Amino acid sequence: MDDFWQSLQKPIIALAPMEDVTDTVFREVIRSVSEPDALHVMFTEFTSTDGLCNKKGREFVATRLVVNETERELLKASNTKLVAQIWGSDPEKFHESAKLISDMRLFDGIDINMGCPVKKVVKNHSCSDLINHPDMAKEIIIATREGTNLPVSVKTRIGFSSIVTEEWIGEVLEVHPAAITIHGRTRAMMSNGLALWDEIGKAVQLRNRSNSSTLILGNGDVDSHATALARVRDFGVDGVMVGTGIFKNPWMFNTAEKEISMQMRIDLLVKHITLYDHTWKDKGNFNVLKRFFKIYLNGFEGAAHWRDQLMHCKNCGEALEVIKRK
Repeated sequence: MDDFWQSLQKPIIALAPMEDVTDTVFREVIRSVSEPDALHVMFTEFTSTDGLCNKKGREFVATRLVVNETERELLKASNTKLVAQIWGSDPEKFHESAKLISDMRLFDGIDINMGCPVKKVVKNHSCSDLINHPDMAKEIIIATREGTNLPVSVKTRIGFSSIVTEEWIGEVLEVHPAAITIHGRTRAMMSNGLALWDEIGKAVQLRNRSNSSTLILGNGDVDSHATALARVRDFGVDGVMVGTGIFKNPWMFNTAEKEISMQMRIDLLVKHITLYDHTWKDKGNFNVLKRFFKIYLNGFEGAAHWRDQLMHCKNCGEALEVIKRK
């Protein structure tokens, strides 16, 4: 197995998997404005193992695993790794999904979602509910690894209804995933309150005491490159995963901070809309694009008016015409 995680330069900087956000278009946009060595790992959206293992459902969920040819070229040129994230509750389906993903030859690794707090997935004993079922979680990790020659990692939290960082991470370390990304909140916290980085630090200390080769990445409240480096320094993590912090500044992965002009923001929005239209065509959902408008159109006079105009558009063509008229 080629474990790319061990060969990455540190600190590792990653873009988190996010629902209806990190499709091939958004990943390409972010990669295109990031320095070659500034962004090391990116992830797909969450992909259901139930869907992948169902012939009828596979066509629907497989869109989450699309990788544009232009994105592939950017990844290759920058040596950024791309990881497919999957979720579910059946070890056999994880095994089968791992085989399917490996056969696609598009990804450098597979990540298991053990952190999503959404009620409809938790009630099926998936994602963050696996914290309550460590034996099943370990069985899933082993089954996934047996179905692929790709490195298998885990993204999780510090607990479900309460903090159980050391107990839970100790269980996961027993089956030696290539990396564990820890969101410094419990499932009960959802995205509320400050991420508890002291707990992430405890996981690092536990890993160190066990002499494990598993890498530990921290996640939560990272909205700048400087903050990412500070978290590495203060808590000893091998790297940092950036989630919603990217919404404040798509250029945040760059080491050299520079002023982001209005024209830069507009140009990047045009690129995003154009690439989205080209990629998804009649399969696209323009409403999904609307969540991105505030990312690009903020921080300058008249930004709110721009956003209001675009929110009333019905498709990519209309949106591009609005921007052109401005």
